Amino acid sequence: MTTPKRYPVRALIFDLDGTLIDSKLDLIHSVNATLTEMGREKLSDEVISSYIGHGAPMLMSRALGGVAKEDELARGLGYFLEYYEAHKLDNTCLYPSVTETLAKLSEQRIAMAVLTNKPEKISVRILEALGIAKYFQAIYGGNSFETKKPDPLGANAILSEFKVKNAGDSMMIGDSEVDIQTARNADMIATAVNYGFGIHDRAQHPADIYLNRMSDLLDVIDSSTPGR
Repeated sequence: MTTPKRYPVRALIFDLDGTLIDSKLDLIHSVNATLTEMGREKLSDEVISSYIGHGAPMLMSRALGGVAKEDELARGLGYFLEYYEAHKLDNTCLYPSVTETLAKLSEQRIAMAVLTNKPEKISVRILEALGIAKYFQAIYGGNSFETKKPDPLGANAILSEFKVKNAGDSMMIGDSEVDIQTARNADMIATAVNYGFGIHDRAQHPADIYLNRMSDLLDVIDSSTPGR
């Protein structure tokens, strides 16, 4: 059996949807509830899933066909966020081994953050409800910075906050090509999970590391990194 390469890292930045949490059904139901409210036809699970990952405004814009007028988009987005807030934990759960892995990484004193394109406040509430918010020194959403992933602004801000001078000493973990692009744009190690529901063209945007389960992360992190 080949021993996996170990990476000495000082900071980990995690995506949320499709990486730490399986929120697919609640997002799909919230989009279709919004479309029904607006007199539109429901969309298939597969179509809605392909729209997830770029933030709520883009999700609703795509769900409305990409041609909705500004006032219609604002109404749809407002209803979607209100409905999703009320139903965000109907089906959402943590992926296997997430809690155990975060606990072990925390014991190793690795700085950890969440950077998602989902709105910040609802992300915090989900992480708190699922019992893992305590493992993160920072939780930022799509409305936390002027730009969203894959722009590196958020990742760079987190690394600066964590006092990580060399981005190569950090890792971005996600399920979509948006996360891989973010890692590349910020000069971080790019790690992709093999589960999740994000769109990922692996030929176009290959990751450095692929994980079958979150616990596999423990096999590629060098816990003896000096200076932590």
